[in-house]
Amino acid sequence: MDMSIIENYIEKVYGYAVNNTFTRAESDELSQEILFTAVREFSKLQNVCSFEPWLWGIAKNVTRTYKRNKGKEREIYSYDVLDTLLYEETEEDDEIYDFLRRKIAMLSAIYRDIIIFYYYDNLSTKQISKRLGIPEGTVTWRLSEARKKIKKECNTMNETALRLKKISINIYGNGNYNGRSILFPSVFIDDSLLQNILYYCYDTAMTIEELTKFCGVPAYYIEERIDNLLKREAIIEQVKGKYRTDFILWSDKYGIYCEENAEKVLMPIMDRLIMALDKIALDADKIDFYKAEKRNQDLWYLYGIMAFSFISKKYCELPYPQFKVKYDGNAWCYLGNMETGKHHRIGIGIQHSATLGSRGGCSHTAYNNISGISFRQMMYDNYINICEDILYDGKTEDIDSLANAIKDGYIVKREDGTLFITTPAFNFEQKKAFEELADKYLAPLIPEYSNIINKFVSGYKRLFPKHLEEDADRMCQSMFLSMFSVVVDYAQRTEKIAIPTKGSFLDVIIQFK
Repeated sequence: MDMSIIENYIEKVYGYAVNNTFTRAESDELSQEILFTAVREFSKLQNVCSFEPWLWGIAKNVTRTYKRNKGKEREIYSYDVLDTLLYEETEEDDEIYDFLRRKIAMLSAIYRDIIIFYYYDNLSTKQISKRLGIPEGTVTWRLSEARKKIKKECNTMNETALRLKKISINIYGNGNYNGRSILFPSVFIDDSLLQNILYYCYDTAMTIEELTKFCGVPAYYIEERIDNLLKREAIIEQVKGKYRTDFILWSDKYGIYCEENAEKVLMPIMDRLIMALDKIALDADKIDFYKAEKRNQDLWYLYGIMAFSFISKKYCELPYPQFKVKYDGNAWCYLGNMETGKHHRIGIGIQHSATLGSRGGCSHTAYNNISGISFRQMMYDNYINICEDILYDGKTEDIDSLANAIKDGYIVKREDGTLFITTPAFNFEQKKAFEELADKYLAPLIPEYSNIINKFVSGYKRLFPKHLEEDADRMCQSMFLSMFSVVVDYAQRTEKIAIPTKGSFLDVIIQFK
């Protein structure tokens, strides 16, 4: 009988080995042992028609012995060529053993790794070419075959494999990464395989074996990523051997709930809120703060968000759990987003920076995600310092920071040489006067408004996984402030307020000492 029949089963045997092991080393090791045992015992096969059941019988027996000897010992490493054999070779078997060794190594280095490099590690064909030492044209051609090949080899892919889930990951909380050696946390969890693991573990705790099937890659790839995610505190081992994403991933279900419920619950009080905001704007115009030459229709939005921020801090009784200190010494939490943009979730983006520990006494807050308002990044602390210099002294000695602030649009140098700050600013006393106005007109509405928010939040919280209760509390507490965006949407649609000037920003500098 022709021993070459074994060659036709190399890939299937490797797939069988992947399904029955946990690491790259073990998959290669077990597949070798099965194939070499088949070669050694081939002469005992009486009927070639019985080859397949005979082969799988050998595979089961070898696997049983292998697992018993291996026990729970796990070792993860990779290689391109198999250097050792599992039992002594005879000279007549040298050629076929060498062929099998090369074949298995090829499966690891080309058909398996190439798809991981390209789809999950986000490497370009040029980078893969350099890493594997093969022409870029070869890499490009093999990509079209790689998915089919890896399916055949691993037998772990289902219909979800390689349908990659792209997640935008950021953090919220406290931390200073400007000019420090500590890297921004999300850079450690930005490859596609890591993000797919986070996606599949969000609603349900999963084992490595389950993730292997959903992600369509061998278990050792999952194990390596799981170790990284645990180290970066992005997942937890919820129960022994089962992992769960440990932060919120925004998806369309949250937006759908907001669209169906937010404006509806506010309607009994909506017009009275708008009237109160109009009165605040009318009186706030009389405060002699630095208005940055903003038009009244744009200042209305600034007054509104500052008023809602004030009443949120003073009257909101929803819990806001403290952040735990993370591995880098800062207190923050990840926040992922995979929304399609088809549904509008309530949430005002707030970026706040202050000159704490610096020479100044001002803060800068930028508000985003409000209809008609352009995005603006918060200032660096050195920008705030020079704005304070200009506001109170009319000049600054920090020429380098000034140049950068001008480049980023926070300051304009006019033709006559004067410096114009593009952000409104309140000193300590002016901010206090504004807050008194906000309290005067909004405080009578607070009991009814609080009940409305509590009603909305009770349903909203059910959308979050139960183990993320603290994260959910923080997101729901922000609804007390974020409902301002719902008021804005309604008021714009019904023409009760003017649309903001095109390209206008919503930010403010406030003196705190």
